[in-house]
Order: sequence, then C-alpha cells, then structure tokens
Amino acid sequence: MKNEIHPDYHMIKVVMNDGTEFETRSTWGAEGDVMNLDIDPTTHPAWTGGNQHLIDRGGRLSRFKKKYEGLGV
Repeated sequence: MKNEIHPDYHMIKVVMNDGTEFETRSTWGAEGDVMNLDIDPTTHPAWTGGNQHLIDRGGRLSRFKKKYEGLGV
C-alpha cells in the first residue's frame, strides 16, 4: 500500500443537534477534532418524514397531473 496516496484516517468526535456524541473514524479534520452537526438524522426532514413541497417550474407538474388524472392513482 502506498502511504502517500491515502488520506490520514483518524478518530474524531461527532456532536449531534440534541447533544449526543459519538466517536468515529474519519478523514475530516485531525485526530481528536470535534465535528458539530447543523443538520443530522434527528432533525432533517429526509429522515424524519417532514412535509414535502412540490414546486411547479414551467408548468411541468401541472402538465403531468393533467396527463395522468384519469388513472385514479
């Protein structure tokens, strides 16, 4: 294995929004650094099932709905 082509892989501490912490190996930062997350699985709608908003850009969404309105899905 060539050492000069591989990044430094070390232990860091990750602090989530609710204050919980865990240690993991990472190439981010340096040994012992603390990563404070702004968005994590406890707060982001992608993981929590938050509201989804569809944006109709250029009428694409309305054309799609009109094309398939008779399917009853």
